[in-house]
Amino acid sequence: MRSIIFILTAILFIHTDVKAQNAEDSVKSVITTLFTAMKNSDSALLKTGFSDNCIFQTVAMNKEGKASVKDELLSEFLTSVASQPKGALDEQIKFDIIRIDGSLAIVWTPYQFFYNGKFSHCGVNSFQLVKISGEWKIQYLIDTRRKTGCK
Repeated sequence: MRSIIFILTAILFIHTDVKAQNAEDSVKSVITTLFTAMKNSDSALLKTGFSDNCIFQTVAMNKEGKASVKDELLSEFLTSVASQPKGALDEQIKFDIIRIDGSLAIVWTPYQFFYNGKFSHCGVNSFQLVKISGEWKIQYLIDTRRKTGCK
């Protein structure tokens, strides 16, 4: 009897772990596709990763050295990406933190950004994704940008 309980527990644990891994892989895939689309100047592919009413922001330092938040429009970002030569935009990320609860995911990705092969800036992206109609979509993206202190 103990062995049956042990086996059932092991199967449940493995099933739960595989299910969580699949969700994490799906979330990573949306974000990886975003940066592949940027590098390829493919605004149509880029748009597929965002919800229809996503929020897009950047934390920037003003002239006085104080943080301010700038709102950006997804449509402007898509136009900007489409106007770049293929390969000009290269944002290299590292997946640091991924947390998922049902249909909500958060992802923290430190990055370094290269423009035409030259270092431009670095920072961190903070993503909030929502699973809508069975697909993960970026609902909220905010990032930091700096020229120094990059790892």
